[in-house]
Amino acid sequence: MNDLTGKVAVVTGGNSGIGYATAKQFKEAGAQVIITGRDADKVATAAFELGVTGIVADVINLTAIDNLVEQIKADFAKIDILFVNAGIFSPAPVGQASEEMFDNQMGINFKGAVFTIEKFLPLINDSGSIINLSSINAYTGMPNTAIYAASKAALNSYTRTAATELAPRKIRVNAVNPGPVYTPIFAKTGMAEEQLSEFSAAIESRIPLKRFGQPEDIAKLVSFLASDDASFITGSEYNIDGGINVNPII
Repeated sequence: MNDLTGKVAVVTGGNSGIGYATAKQFKEAGAQVIITGRDADKVATAAFELGVTGIVADVINLTAIDNLVEQIKADFAKIDILFVNAGIFSPAPVGQASEEMFDNQMGINFKGAVFTIEKFLPLINDSGSIINLSSINAYTGMPNTAIYAASKAALNSYTRTAATELAPRKIRVNAVNPGPVYTPIFAKTGMAEEQLSEFSAAIESRIPLKRFGQPEDIAKLVSFLASDDASFITGSEYNIDGGINVNPII
């Protein structure tokens, strides 16, 4: 396991799914962990289960990010790892995208991610690590994901430039692009249970490894990128998708 002893790590959206699994992985590797989320009850429950610090913050609200940063500064002074994980997925075909849906997805997935990084930068120790959770949808052209995909493509572009500009501080910035993963994000799309089952079956049949990923699969990669074992890796994107991105027609 990658050693994170003595590191302080922040995981946004850490109360469920990939964020939860990564917070658990970080803690098991020796880090002090702070998770954030929008729902106070869910954050409190996850923090108790994981044995970590939980703070309520909605990344679509820049004032909330400011307050989050100030609280972590007061309690921990500095951090070493920032996993920008909070995000939403709202499917809609081209021609039916509402302004509200656009604003929410871009506001959380891109604007929220960017300003989480911007506002945390003064707290991140030199030689720290920032990992952005993106998606292979940034490249696939998958139907009904145009706005979601655009938000993740924008985040990947930001990642590359941030990696270049933060290199003098030895802060590494990388992106992780998961493919289909079993997380609660799908249940929040508003799709009926039957639609979700049909959608999941159609996607799984196209994955060369013939299974969805698990949050723990992603957590292990994020933990590696957060560790000193990845000290020569920055500005990179890692697809972790069971092979679907290189075999899209299977």
